[in-house]
Amino acid sequence: MAKAIPRIGSRRNGRIGSRKSARRIPKGVIHVQASFNNTIVTVTDVRGRVVSWSSAGTCGFKGTRRGTPFAAQTAAANAIRTVVDQGMQRAEVMIKGPGLGRDAALRAIRRSGILLTFVRDVTPMPHNGCRPPKKRRV
Repeated sequence: MAKAIPRIGSRRNGRIGSRKSARRIPKGVIHVQASFNNTIVTVTDVRGRVVSWSSAGTCGFKGTRRGTPFAAQTAAANAIRTVVDQGMQRAEVMIKGPGLGRDAALRAIRRSGILLTFVRDVTPMPHNGCRPPKKRRV
């Protein structure tokens, strides 16, 4: 009976070395999405490929505490800590959404030591598009 030849590069062998730490990123884009319930911070390179991300939920905040400014600050610090180790020095910031975590996340980004080239608000605004949902009666 013939002996099975092991395939080189099969899934079981796993990846040799980590691709994430090997990439050096001098400039990037930090996207902050602040809703009323959560704040998501995503760090991408200039081409838009995600390098690091974090949210208030992944930082351990549950329920209504995810929408707080402190949770947004913690999420921003977590997302930026990994990219600073990869050599990011300057970044653009895009902020989207009406949540409480907007200013807190921006403050945490400023404190991290990354030089910000510009801060832009990219919250989608309707030009009188869809009809809004009916008002809540509490």
